[in-house]
Amino acid sequence: MTDDDPDGTPWSDRIVGARMAVDSEFSDEVDRSVFSRQEWGLVMTAVEFDIENAADDGAAELVANTDKLRDVLPELERAREAQAAMAAGRKPDDGGGGLLDNVKDALGFGGNSAEEIDEEQLREARRLADAYAQELQAYLESNGRWAELRAAYVEQHR
Repeated sequence: MTDDDPDGTPWSDRIVGARMAVDSEFSDEVDRSVFSRQEWGLVMTAVEFDIENAADDGAAELVANTDKLRDVLPELERAREAQAAMAAGRKPDDGGGGLLDNVKDALGFGGNSAEEIDEEQLREARRLADAYAQELQAYLESNGRWAELRAAYVEQHR
């Protein structure tokens, strides 16, 4: 199966290469944000993409579904606290779980993820995710892939 095979490959799997290219281009935007590149990577684990109005060439739009951000943002704070503790020469208090356990918890696959989050940080994450989706769509359009992906999206969501 290739990246552009119309044989049932999920549409979102077909944009992996494009996302890697956009990640590189988008790094300046991340650098200007409140997030480090590592934090942005964690944020993006909670972002899914959809295509609104996929069947309408003029109205189709790639959108970032950020519904899961509230679950992952507390992990950013724990990571920052751990980095600050290590920088100060202290052993970080990891609450008994490793990074993977904490990410699982943050994504709702484990313990308590109902922690307070910084609403401003949430708004910034959503703004960046939306900007990323726009840049990704522009990249797909400029490379002649947008129509193919919209068609795959429509087929997958029948």
